[in-house]
Order: sequence, then C-alpha cells, then structure tokens
Amino acid sequence: MIIFAHPQYLLLLLLIPFFFLGLALWMGARKRRLRKLGDEALVTELMPSWSKSKRWVRSVLYSLAFFFFVIGLSRPQIGAKLKEYKVKGAEIMVVLDVSNSMLAQDYSPNRLERAKLAISRITDKLQGDRIGLIIFAGSSFVQLPITSDYVSAKMFLSNISTESIPIQGTAIGDAINTAIRSFSAQSENSRAIIVITDGENHEDDAVAAASQAAEAGIKVYTIGVGSPDGQPIPMDGGLLRDKEGNIVVTRLDEDTLKEIAQAGGGAYVRAGNDEFGLTPIISDIKKLQEEEYSSVVFEEYDEQFMYFLAIALVLFVLEMLIGERKSRRHLFGK
Repeated sequence: MIIFAHPQYLLLLLLIPFFFLGLALWMGARKRRLRKLGDEALVTELMPSWSKSKRWVRSVLYSLAFFFFVIGLSRPQIGAKLKEYKVKGAEIMVVLDVSNSMLAQDYSPNRLERAKLAISRITDKLQGDRIGLIIFAGSSFVQLPITSDYVSAKMFLSNISTESIPIQGTAIGDAINTAIRSFSAQSENSRAIIVITDGENHEDDAVAAASQAAEAGIKVYTIGVGSPDGQPIPMDGGLLRDKEGNIVVTRLDEDTLKEIAQAGGGAYVRAGNDEFGLTPIISDIKKLQEEEYSSVVFEEYDEQFMYFLAIALVLFVLEMLIGERKSRRHLFGK
C-alpha cells in the first residue's frame, strides 16, 4: 500500500494540461506571426534548423519530469511495519457529559467545548499513559476504546457534540459502569475514571457505581462544570424552555459530584476558566503504580521519494539537452 506524507502537493498535477495548452497557444501565435512575414511555406524554408516536433517532445519530457517531481514532493511511502513497544503508565477513561445542559455558556464558548479543549490539551501532555473516551447523556457510549494513540483520541474528541447521544438525561452511573467494563485486561492497579459533568438531574445511583469501581481498584474523579447559580441553555437560536414555557436553568450539583468522588476513592475538582481541573487530577493519577503495557503501532514507512526525484532530474536534463534545432546527421543517406 502506498501512502503520501504530503498529499496536498498532488494538486500540482492539475497544472500539467495547462503546459500543453500554453504550448498550443504559443505555436498558434507563432504561426500567425510567420504569416505576416510572407508566404508560410517560404518562411519555413528560410528556417530549416527549427524543429516543431522537438518542441512537442521537450514539452512531453518536461511534463513527465514535472509529474515525477510532484510525486516525489508528496513523499510516497510503502511497507509499513508493525512494531511492539513496551510502555509504562496508567489507563485513564474520560467520561464526558454531552447532554444539552453542557451548552450553557458560563464558560467560553460553552461548557462542552471548554471541556473538549481541556481534554485535548491534557492529551498533549500524556506520556506512556493510555486514554479512552466515553460520552453520555441519557445513555452512555464508548467513543474511543482505551488506546495510546493520542492523535486518534483528539480526532474522536473533535467530533463530539450534544447530538452524539440522542437520549437526553444525565446517566452518570451508567457511564461509570461502561467505563469499568472498558479497561483493558493488561491493567490491574493503575486505572482511573474522570467524570466531567455538571452533575444535574442524574438519573441513576452514580454513587453506587463509583463504589463498585473503587472495589475493582479503579479511582473515580469528578470535575464539576458550571456554576451553582445556574445558566440558561441556548437552543435553536433561543433559550431552552420547559413544557410550561419557562426558561430552563442548569445548575452545577457539587454535592452529588463530591459524593461520587468520595465513593470512588478519588477527588472532586470544580472547573475554572483558567485551570479546568484536569492537570491536578492527572498529577494525582501519575502517583499510582505504573504498569507496563505492550503497544503495537504501525511505523517505519519506507520512503520512496528519492526514486521519483531521480527520474524527474534525468527527464529535466534530457529535456534541456534535446534543444529545438533539427539534427544535421541522418541515419540513412546524405
């Protein structure tokens, strides 16, 4: 399988047809100029050394050279190899609330986007740790299984919205149970769940789920997003209203989140605008006993660009050596 490290350069290949179009226009303009000088056949006889065919041959060679140059510039690679790494670290399941209440704008631009930004930034600081991502509202879903591929983690994170879970609600307990089941078999001692939510209107026994996690050796941390005073929820160009037409206000339920963290043997942190709360939690997780994981990744692609660039160089040299004059030597005859 061939892949290109810089596929954007392949767009330059669209220029090749314009090379021939430009030559055709130039040849047409030259022909019109010759007609102004006199009879076309006579003028052509006065320039016996000029070769029309060589001009086209040079254009073909130049286009081929440009083609191989662009392919080389795009860095084609083949032969990816599987390589196993041994790394040490913790397994961290991030459990993110995507209910409509996370659209409240007591953070900029809103709770959900601010949480996603914080997760993305903390992912950049992870080294050796494995991370997974679970989203929840009225139900929970594994958005990203536990992995050490931080690039994929950020890609999956960017696609999350309040529409990712169609069932509204705040099923924190269900989300914690989903996280418990999602850890790898390699992990036993260094496992942690980080729940990011406003904690409002939880629909199940999240404290009991956190206790089960603690019994399994998994620490549960909670990050409270929002303000106790409450904020309205933007929805469809206006504000979310209940069945009576009253504006719905979402408030941070810190008491519940503290109980969950206590039952899970972790800690509760209230998210701020500057420090969201993930940094101190990750620092605490780093104190857990690190475990060694086997991680298999694709790497060591064989670079092929040098061959294409070499072909392009040879063709460019040939194009320059051909010239535009007819050869005076003939294979047969005088």
